[in-house]
Amino acid sequence: MSDRDFWQDVERHLVRYGADFVPAVIDRAEGSYVYDAGGRAILDFTSGQMSAILGHGHPEVVRTVHEWASQLDHLFSGMLSRPVVDLARSLAEVTPEPLQRSLLLTTGAEANEAAVKMAKLVTGGYEVVSFDRSWHGMTSAAAGATYSTGRRGYGPPLPGNIAIPTPDLYRGRFGSAGGDDWRAELDYAFDLVDRQSTGSLAACLVEPILSSGGLIDLPQGYLAALQAKCRERGMLLILDEAQTGLGRTGAMFAFERDGIVPDILTLSKTLGAGLPLAAVVTSAEIEERCHDRGYLFFTTHVSDPLPAAVGCTVLRVIEEQGLAQRAEALGDRLRAGLLELHQRFECVGDVRGRGLMQGIELVTDRETKTPAEDLGQRATRECLELGLHMNIVQLPGMGGVFRMAPPLTISEAELDLGLDILDTALGKALAAG
Repeated sequence: MSDRDFWQDVERHLVRYGADFVPAVIDRAEGSYVYDAGGRAILDFTSGQMSAILGHGHPEVVRTVHEWASQLDHLFSGMLSRPVVDLARSLAEVTPEPLQRSLLLTTGAEANEAAVKMAKLVTGGYEVVSFDRSWHGMTSAAAGATYSTGRRGYGPPLPGNIAIPTPDLYRGRFGSAGGDDWRAELDYAFDLVDRQSTGSLAACLVEPILSSGGLIDLPQGYLAALQAKCRERGMLLILDEAQTGLGRTGAMFAFERDGIVPDILTLSKTLGAGLPLAAVVTSAEIEERCHDRGYLFFTTHVSDPLPAAVGCTVLRVIEEQGLAQRAEALGDRLRAGLLELHQRFECVGDVRGRGLMQGIELVTDRETKTPAEDLGQRATRECLELGLHMNIVQLPGMGGVFRMAPPLTISEAELDLGLDILDTALGKALAAG
């Protein structure tokens, strides 16, 4: 089939479900690269959908899939297999106490859905607090707690969703940007929560680093202060580490930096290294209270053996190869390169992130921080032409924000190549503007 026929079939037969499709026909992927139909290598700075944390086609993952696809791939949801129990035990070993019990599912939205239901059942409340730039998924409760996009035209979401301001230090709204204004903002946010609540607060669902919200890294200390707000009100703190979990930020979990442990942790994208696998991890106390009250989350692919086996392999490879520590070191290299771009290009207004999850925000003017939306789109196209796949977030009132989340297995040479391409692409995009 020619490329022309391919794109005609796309127009005829596919439902468009978001942004425009990348204008390339992808035939295969390996390591840090995807390859189009013409054999051109494209450096993948997003790890697929921020998921292929071990790179594409990692040999250990391939071996695991081959073994379990032929031995035991799927079961009746009430049956258990060794990979499921092995993964639950492994998750208990890598998460701090009291997190020790897991529910294995398929997607991040599904995990957040299950976690919210758990919190509602335990607390007896129904109200869920999330950031105003959040993305937690497209299922009912997850979509209700998602504010970055996708809320218009579908009728009312579930009742009880409350948004609080995202602590964006670059565009600080309380006091001077970059200061301790987030504490005043958080106090004000929960004053609003208390005024809106009907007295049925159940949970606060947040990401330690908001990805689709513009790569916003929560200030150090914020999570501890947020957890204190939750405990004062009898709410559970749910952390969505779909993208930050399993070494991406330089620690196994992003919340470790702040010295807290959530009541419920959700994992997804990175846990399956690109395959559909998610987990809800919580304490024995919360799990037992849920069970006593009849907790129900029975799905077709809960506790499937094949993806669970992949999850075991992913955790083993990350630990054996010290990939969290490697992400910290490579993250320093990536950040240094991005800071050089910040020095050379006035359009790079901010550099932020942790480990191998970094972002730059593009602006037309550093003083006014005027969003550079068109520039971001042009730079994205130039990157792809030069062999680098980037992802840009554009939200009202913000500049274009490039999200970078390369595999933890990326080489230094590949990292440097990506930075060089981004450098050239920004130059070309500025010249074309």
